[in-house]
Amino acid sequence: MGEFFTLLRRGNRSALTAGIVNSIIAIIKIIAYTLTGNVAMFAEMMHSLGDAANQFFVFIGSALSKKAPTKRFPNGFGRLVNLVLLGAILFVGIMAYETIHEGIAHIIDPTESTGFWITLSVLFAGVLLESGVFLKAMKEIAHDAKLTTKGPRLILESFRSLKQAKPATRLVFLEDLVATAGGIVAMIAVVISHVTPYHQAEGIASVIIGLMMFYVVGNVFLQNAAGALGEADETMAARLGGLIMQDPDVRDISKLEVIKEGDHFHVEVEIEIDPAMTVAQADDIKDRLELQLRIQQDITDVTIGFDEDDQVQQYVVSTNEER
Repeated sequence: MGEFFTLLRRGNRSALTAGIVNSIIAIIKIIAYTLTGNVAMFAEMMHSLGDAANQFFVFIGSALSKKAPTKRFPNGFGRLVNLVLLGAILFVGIMAYETIHEGIAHIIDPTESTGFWITLSVLFAGVLLESGVFLKAMKEIAHDAKLTTKGPRLILESFRSLKQAKPATRLVFLEDLVATAGGIVAMIAVVISHVTPYHQAEGIASVIIGLMMFYVVGNVFLQNAAGALGEADETMAARLGGLIMQDPDVRDISKLEVIKEGDHFHVEVEIEIDPAMTVAQADDIKDRLELQLRIQQDITDVTIGFDEDDQVQQYVVSTNEER
């Protein structure tokens, strides 16, 4: 049990923050829906409940993935976070279905909701809180992708660098993007329903929010299914290739694989060296390169092999790799 709590300290902070914030928002929305019966509020309530449960699962999964390798699992637990996320999105999928189902029912048989100002105030507060978590997720993505961008440009750069973020951070980013957008859609629908006789607007908003939730489910499923299988990371491979080729004793790289396992990377490289080198000299090169690679962010496993220089240059360092 002590090890479990120690691992929890290393869990994804964005997921923990998002889980706490969404729990508070969900409780407020449950109270508001009970008082008003507003269908758009129902959709947002289900969304916040799904997000809160999901993000707590993600936090625990990201923490457990940091567990050290054992004899039974010598490759470690890096992919555990992907498996947890695959299970967690099932919960969001169920919530999305219920949200769409309730929205369609309201479109077919629209009813006028009460508590306009309560509903609008709660939705507005939810958008503000979700926006704060969304901003934190952007900063986490910037950190993972080694970006120095700040201000409004961070929004665009976050979308561009989303694939480089940790799986848990990607989920928080997408969920809070949908949550913020969904809150705005719900607010618009509530206003339309209040000032016009078109009460179906709340049902339409509920369906839109449910569809956005399904988008998150599909996106996260595809990303984490690839992660659970072991996905090659070309961006990290390019960066490491440039670093390896800077070593004066490395003539060429005949093989370089970087596999992303949860939040970590497994690196396997085969380098070509001078065939006249002794085993001791080759071992020194191995130790030097392994040290350089392991100090890179999130690299936990490095395998280095050797081959004699065949005088044919196979690996070419591009300008981007050198940077």
